[in-house]
Amino acid sequence: MKGLHLTADLYRCRCEPAWLTDAARLGDWCLAAIASVGLVPVQHMFHTFPRTGDGPGRVSVTVLLAESHVCLHTWPQERSVTCDVFVCDVGGDLSAQARGLMTALVERFQPEWTEQRSLDRGEEA
Repeated sequence: MKGLHLTADLYRCRCEPAWLTDAARLGDWCLAAIASVGLVPVQHMFHTFPRTGDGPGRVSVTVLLAESHVCLHTWPQERSVTCDVFVCDVGGDLSAQARGLMTALVERFQPEWTEQRSLDRGEEA
């Protein structure tokens, strides 16, 4: 069950506002980014939450991978995003793919600053 879990909290994102509010647009882009690093999506859900008194609704994008999962959650009123990429080393080391995907996600949102973490999960067999 060895794997790599990457997280990033993105603040004051300078991307186009639609990337924070349009679940279908963000989800479709995310599927393409996943494929571009060689990971395999097997199921997905893209959801836009209702508008609130604070502004447009948040977006959640979740993609189940053959190798594990990717989750994104946006806070448009704060121009913030959380990103979660987890890959299990099924058939080999997938850390380069996970890191490549996280780089693409961060670049998509153009944050002023990020807080990123990396966690090695499980044990060697």
